[in-house]
Amino acid sequence: MHKIINSNQIQQLIAGEESAFDAIYEMYCEKVYRLAFRFLKDREQSEEIVQECFINLWMSKEKLNPEGNIWLYIYVIAKRLSLNALRQICQSREFADKLIARIVTIHNDTEEDLLVNELEQFTEKIINKLPKQQQLIFRLSRVEHLSHKEIADQLQISPNTVKNHMVEALKTLKSHLQYSDLIYFLALVLSVHNF
Repeated sequence: MHKIINSNQIQQLIAGEESAFDAIYEMYCEKVYRLAFRFLKDREQSEEIVQECFINLWMSKEKLNPEGNIWLYIYVIAKRLSLNALRQICQSREFADKLIARIVTIHNDTEEDLLVNELEQFTEKIINKLPKQQQLIFRLSRVEHLSHKEIADQLQISPNTVKNHMVEALKTLKSHLQYSDLIYFLALVLSVHNF
């Protein structure tokens, strides 16, 4: 059975007693790790969140309420750090590229169907706002899975023109997704997929 952190130990932590900090760390480090891993799906990053969380706890110990719920305080710190780390991951170019490459081909048979459908509708709206030629090229590439050369042959244009249209279409998609904070949302929804 787990020990409970009492108000006396929180008082000791506020006073800067390392033994109280160690007891709190031992009690909650695994829970913080599991929380971080739920968001990040990465052991090393989750371990970093644990360290950062408890550094934050130590640095702000004077603000603690001795009668308060210490786990709730730690949980809020850990969740904020995890979400910030997730946002940074999502803003990386590599993540955005992989996400957009899969965005129109995701098929999911779980409870996430509704969210994925909403995402696909959102993406479709962005695609529909692209210039007609870009729309066509994007769909031939991402939905029909044609190569740039195959698209160029079919549309009787140069492969370079196809490439330029794809670059512009992807730029537009990325900017809409990033600035709407949807990529962050997607990471939560699609974290079970192997990007």
